[in-house]
Amino acid sequence: MRVRRAAQVVVTLLVLGLLGGVVAAGISASLGIRTEAKEVPAETLAAAPPRAAVPPPELAGIDAADTLRTKTAVAELRDAVADADGTRGRASLVVRHRDGDEDDDSYRLSGTPQALRITAPSETGAVRGIYDLALAAREGQPLTEHLGEEVTSRLPFRMVDLGAAGVVPDPEEWSKGDDYSHNSRAFEDVILPGPPYVDRTALATARASVLAYAEHAVAEGYNAIAVPGFLEYVTFDDLDVYGDGDDHVARAQAMRAAFGPIWQRVHDLGLEVYLRTDMLALTTPLEKYLRQHFDLDAEDPGLWDVYATGLDEVYREMPYVEGVLIRIGEAGKVYDLDGWDYYSDLGVTTVPAVRAMLTAFTDEAERADRTVIFRTWSVGVGAVGDLHTDPSSYDEVLDGIDSPHLVVSTKYTLGDFYSHLPLNDTLETGDQRRIVELQSRREFESYGALPNDLGTLYQQALQHFLAANPHVEGIWTWTQDGGPWRAGPMTLELSSGFWQLYELNTVLAARLARDPDADPAEITSDWVRRWFSTDPATVRAITDAMALSRDAVTHGLYIGPYADRRVFAIGLEPPPMMWIFEWDILTGDSAVLDVIYSVSKDRLDEAIDEGDAAVATAEQMRRLVMGTDPTTWRDPALRQHFVDTLDYQVSLFDLLAAYRAMVLRHAQWLDTGDGEARDAWAVARDRFDVAAADHEKRYAGDVDLPAYNLTAARLGEERAGRDLPMAWLARAGLLVLLLVLALTRTGRTLVRAAVTPWREPGPANRWLVVAIPVVAVAWSRLVLTWFLAPAHLLLVGLGWAVLAAVVAATRSWRVAAAVGGAVTLRALLLLAVLAVRGPGGYWFAFWAEPGRRTAYVVVSFVLVGWVLACLVWSLAASVGRRRAAAVCVGVVGATLLAVGALLAAVGLEDAMTTWNDQLALLPWGLSRILGITVYLGIPTSLPWYVLSVGAVLAVAALALGLPRRRATAPTAP
Repeated sequence: MRVRRAAQVVVTLLVLGLLGGVVAAGISASLGIRTEAKEVPAETLAAAPPRAAVPPPELAGIDAADTLRTKTAVAELRDAVADADGTRGRASLVVRHRDGDEDDDSYRLSGTPQALRITAPSETGAVRGIYDLALAAREGQPLTEHLGEEVTSRLPFRMVDLGAAGVVPDPEEWSKGDDYSHNSRAFEDVILPGPPYVDRTALATARASVLAYAEHAVAEGYNAIAVPGFLEYVTFDDLDVYGDGDDHVARAQAMRAAFGPIWQRVHDLGLEVYLRTDMLALTTPLEKYLRQHFDLDAEDPGLWDVYATGLDEVYREMPYVEGVLIRIGEAGKVYDLDGWDYYSDLGVTTVPAVRAMLTAFTDEAERADRTVIFRTWSVGVGAVGDLHTDPSSYDEVLDGIDSPHLVVSTKYTLGDFYSHLPLNDTLETGDQRRIVELQSRREFESYGALPNDLGTLYQQALQHFLAANPHVEGIWTWTQDGGPWRAGPMTLELSSGFWQLYELNTVLAARLARDPDADPAEITSDWVRRWFSTDPATVRAITDAMALSRDAVTHGLYIGPYADRRVFAIGLEPPPMMWIFEWDILTGDSAVLDVIYSVSKDRLDEAIDEGDAAVATAEQMRRLVMGTDPTTWRDPALRQHFVDTLDYQVSLFDLLAAYRAMVLRHAQWLDTGDGEARDAWAVARDRFDVAAADHEKRYAGDVDLPAYNLTAARLGEERAGRDLPMAWLARAGLLVLLLVLALTRTGRTLVRAAVTPWREPGPANRWLVVAIPVVAVAWSRLVLTWFLAPAHLLLVGLGWAVLAAVVAATRSWRVAAAVGGAVTLRALLLLAVLAVRGPGGYWFAFWAEPGRRTAYVVVSFVLVGWVLACLVWSLAASVGRRRAAAVCVGVVGATLLAVGALLAAVGLEDAMTTWNDQLALLPWGLSRILGITVYLGIPTSLPWYVLSVGAVLAVAALALGLPRRRATAPTAP
């Protein structure tokens, strides 16, 4: 009998150990944390040599064509001369062009300094020549710089977004800083909820805003624009999508009547107009129609014929629209406008779906002689998910789709618009026409609120891609867009705040697209002369400061030893910043901070010191600008903007330097137990508290220079401060529990019952049989949660409560002793782990130590399984093995039912948000911006799956536990 029992125990432990190993391996595979090296472009910025500004000549006469584009360019040239600090001499200008290819913007500047002449193959080139003279006048360059030269553009296609045109700068909308919607709300005041659908007074203001921006973009060298919208202009009059009287039809007609003339004017000014939309783009009736006819299946070509029909209608009714720009990688509520029945759905997620979409759209474009611009930006799993960063996925999706009417648009970075990223090698592949995406107002680098000269980086990228791929033909510069509009500073292109600061990158992108070999430092110097001063000393001071800007940003906002590695986790490649999570939230979660430390720990002092170096660089930039003579500035307000910006940068970088030291030293202590690391953490914590208070006092509610969001950082700081006290509480609890188990009769009985649950437990105090495991579980879980996470206690407590109720229902002290003893052993394990360095150490091992994580998961799983085994063995003596097994299955089923019901009642996203906020395990901003379930790919129906499994187990337990009828012997005849 003993041999048989021993064999049962060994088999049980082996099975539990194997299952625990499977669980541990599954956790490790799901986390998938690994790193590899990457090659990041080196940026070496230097200020251009000083030179005196050259005043433009007074223009005695301009002889040019009397067309809208030419007249607008001439007006810009006259304004540029009038805005100059002065003029020198007189000159005339004659402009002539032939009727050549309107896509050709080349021209020749000839004549003499007093009699300039522009000749061009087309009006496009002639107009470009006039605008170039205007730029020279504004930037203190001689108008004769290209005299006798043929001027051409290396990249013929240069597109911008809509900037901030049509966006109303309302301080109340920006002041809270917690609106993470990506919708610009452009024209929100123009569009009415009902007839006549358009506010004509607001439309007039919006029209002026759009046209001013369009004229500005053309003057800077751009020739295309992407504007949001598509379905808003479609009635589907050839299909039965909208029924009789549906206001979508009247709205679309009103939108075309209102905005059509604006886009027509933008086109006539020299910008090709592209409608920008996500796919799937939907309205409620359209979604119903597509479900009814195609089951909303993006792989069905018929579905895309519907959209192609809509494009046909747009081009027929709005012939000045050049094409459509499509994104498939992001969609949903964060991009939609509340109360507006035009929305998007992330529905194009497979290779067949993308190919079906592009085939339909390119076929339509070829018929209509239009262009489809397809963005490779995508986030997800499989070939479509990493289309943006994997050349093999790019080939799988796009190979063979080579219509001349298709252009593929790709961000220049191997990821999003961060620093510390390689150049995107997918731009080197494919036979399609390609354009490169650039961002002026860097959303992840304080939304353009910091000096950030990207010229050298842009030049390297463009030169590299042009050398690697002959199909690269243009750029798309995001002058304003990207990220949430109202969670950062209220800087709006041409209308609000210090937008001139990131305008530099818009200028750099256009100039380098036209001439990739141009000197970025000279372009920056020209930008300074245009906006701030022509005084050589002032220009030099500002350009010296801007030459330091990338060093400041790349060290102040990034932790270099981490950022310079490719890091993979949860099936994704997290960005190189992470400790500042999307976009201004200083994160406090253990997952990110522990992984950053583990990647950086071999260069830990460097990781910490670079924060202070960034502060010193920012202070040097501030000294340079503040040392300029205020009387040499063109506009005192711009000087004040610049000084305020640099004050803000110093404050922010000081805050970040203190925080990085605090979190990295804490992680070092969690890893090593080094007392000096703990002391360094305490010093850094004091510094952070002072810097945080000062930063928030100065910038909270400031719509131009908003304070960073420190909520998550303080959650993490509070828990880090409790780690050592919690470790001592765990040690005390562990010691007391061991003494109770060793020195009391009831304690020894619990241990004996847990080890041999099939035996009678022996004498014990019944109150202690209940109290010891209950206190052990409660104490260990309270310590694990820093006494700060009731949501976790509730969730875990449901399982223990179900078990306790079942044990109580048996009315058996033998069962209570066996199960209570096993539960106590499980609590001993947790307290032993927590006794090392508290809850922080527990989670550090989980995130950063795969060996320790695996060992703990296996042992923990075995002990939890042993609790159930004890239930079965102790109960079998009174009810039999079958019914005891039924009770065990019932416990698991009831626990799942309870947990599933709780999650379903609260809502999975809300439940996970509350749980995460209290434990600070994952980025606090996940639920506020993306949603934890969305980011981690957790189905929102999970509670119902849990309920279903629980119900199945409950039914199985009931069936297993029912009494069975005994077979009766047949009676004799």
